Amino acid sequence: MKPIYLDNAATTPMHPEVVKVMQQSMIDNFGNPSSTHQFGRKAKSAIETARKSIAKHFNVSASEIIFTSSGTEADNLILFNAVTNLKVERIVTSCIEHHAVLHTVEHLQKEYNIEVVYVNINEFGSVDLHHLEQVLSGSDQKTLVSLMMINNEIGNILPVDEVCDICDKYNVLFHSDTVQAIGHYQIDLQKTPIDFIAASAHKFHGPKGIGFAYFKKGFGVKPMLYGGEQEKGARSSTENVHAILGMQKALEIIYNTLKDDQVYIASLKRYFVDELTNKTKGIQFNGLSSNLEKSTYTIVNARLPIINNMVLFNLDLAGIAVSGGSACQSGSNKGSHVLTAFLNEEEAKKASVRFSFSKFTNKAEIDTAVQKLKTLIP
Repeated sequence: MKPIYLDNAATTPMHPEVVKVMQQSMIDNFGNPSSTHQFGRKAKSAIETARKSIAKHFNVSASEIIFTSSGTEADNLILFNAVTNLKVERIVTSCIEHHAVLHTVEHLQKEYNIEVVYVNINEFGSVDLHHLEQVLSGSDQKTLVSLMMINNEIGNILPVDEVCDICDKYNVLFHSDTVQAIGHYQIDLQKTPIDFIAASAHKFHGPKGIGFAYFKKGFGVKPMLYGGEQEKGARSSTENVHAILGMQKALEIIYNTLKDDQVYIASLKRYFVDELTNKTKGIQFNGLSSNLEKSTYTIVNARLPIINNMVLFNLDLAGIAVSGGSACQSGSNKGSHVLTAFLNEEEAKKASVRFSFSKFTNKAEIDTAVQKLKTLIP
């Protein structure tokens, strides 16, 4: 049987057109972009053209886009700058953020003695906006709010426009890890005025090892890496030209077909949820992942009525690739920090599986996954 890939929230297969663009770039753009000769100028020009193209997708200027090696680096760059450059004294976040944010915030708290406040999470794994407003109204410290737009494990969508309004009301900065949103939703940063976002190309059929950080104009950027003046001094390191062009092409493709892709993938999710509900016993859905309005159309997180640490292994043996929570934690014996934040101890012990879809997923693969799950539930 051909292997079935249902782990697109971990990473997506590269689009064939992206591969072609990168291969051609390896031939055409081998010069160092920092070199002043024609080979370097050609590579530099390709980077800046890509930067302008990427910026247009988010209605921002090219100077506000900083290329990084990943979404994790982008989150780190933003959070470090908030504290060391913008003199933020307090970070308000949640306990269900990606570890790229949580571990960075913990480090900043230890090293710079900043205050960290964790906003409440409700029984569905969503941020309590009333508590957020209470937290912000009770302090005049310079504050950054850091909340992810789409949770990478349960798919819950943050009501980001409401958060922007709250942050504006209390004059605080707003950073959002948008790694699971970019390439799946249109984000106009003029209409939704987030101050900082992070992106990673491999989540939308681009290459691994490339992402970007968005810093709203007016905020200076201090580098975390030293040794060069690349990215206008914001990030020292020779630019990954081929991956940057691959990311630009992936965004171009995904946004050209986004509406059709949204309809198609949402139909697969709806079908999957219905099939699991009708053909299996005792399966529940974590967070709001079965709700197509309040969660992303790409993720379903199912909780099986069994305690079995071998579920992922058995699915893998059957040729079905999925995750138990985030891919970053699937190789660990630790439970999901997201699920334990809102499930009681008994429910958190049950086997939970994250299924995530892309434009390359098909209905037959969904049927096979449902049939296999049925065999794992007594």
